[in-house]
Amino acid sequence: MFYIILFLLSFTLTYLIKNYAIKKSLIAEVNERSSHTVPTPHGGGIAVSVAWFVGLFYLFFHNQIEPTLFYALIIGIVISAVGLIDDIVELKPKTRMIVFALVGAAGLAIIGGLDILTFGLFDISNPVITSIFAMLLILWYINLTNFIDGIDGYLAMKFLFLSVVGLVLFGGMHFAVLGVSVLGFLYWNWHKAKIFMGDVGSTLLGYTIAIITIYYANIEASNLWIWITLYGVFWFDATLTLVRRKLNGEKLSLAHRKHAYQRLTQAGWSHSRVTLYALGLNVVIFLLVYFIPNITVSFMLSLLLLYGAVKFVDMKKKFE
Repeated sequence: MFYIILFLLSFTLTYLIKNYAIKKSLIAEVNERSSHTVPTPHGGGIAVSVAWFVGLFYLFFHNQIEPTLFYALIIGIVISAVGLIDDIVELKPKTRMIVFALVGAAGLAIIGGLDILTFGLFDISNPVITSIFAMLLILWYINLTNFIDGIDGYLAMKFLFLSVVGLVLFGGMHFAVLGVSVLGFLYWNWHKAKIFMGDVGSTLLGYTIAIITIYYANIEASNLWIWITLYGVFWFDATLTLVRRKLNGEKLSLAHRKHAYQRLTQAGWSHSRVTLYALGLNVVIFLLVYFIPNITVSFMLSLLLLYGAVKFVDMKKKFE
């Protein structure tokens, strides 16, 4: 019953925020980065955030979440608040990064850092190296999740997928909370979107999946690569696009529409078709993780799959 209430909270709040944003002209205008052609309300991530934090407090007071994980996740409130401010007044990138780094460091400290960085044939347990890796992962996940939030339903569907596979693989009820929080928003964000998530939601989700990745890696070292593999569609696209733009001599701070999912929409695919195509990739990657016990093998096969997917996109719309 509680999860139905959370879904309705997210669903109703998104609807109310949408109407308020339209009334107050809080509209995401079309720009160089946009994959939409019509100005659309943003800030729907407020509903996701509220439902998520309400759900976390419920789990905590009913002893259904480990306290360390709860505290590390709950300070994401700061990330969400900064995202909301940025949606309204557009903060300087340096200010955002300082806040992200401070919250990331605090979250990392709460869960005790990253114990072991395993590469199959060898492990690294030096706390300096593992901490640097973990901080870079947190900061990159926050930013890349924000970058990838560009078409209808894409980000919300990804986190709905992660919630389901998290439940299947690990069983924590925080995955159920995350899933219903996102699902209520997804109804209004499906093509054609009536509202966008905004930084208030996307940066929070990036922080959340980073903390979950590190937390489960401390339970079992190989879990690090399980979560990195499951998040592969996002980080592979974002990282490869960044590298390609750098090789092109582009200024990386400038807005662009060169991510694989954006180029597919430019090639004529609808937002819903691109989102479902990505979901199909995610499902195949999950099956590789689920049925192949060796995470190194499943990770490498996933990389081959993702590389093939990008080459397919290149045929549809060349990277320029």
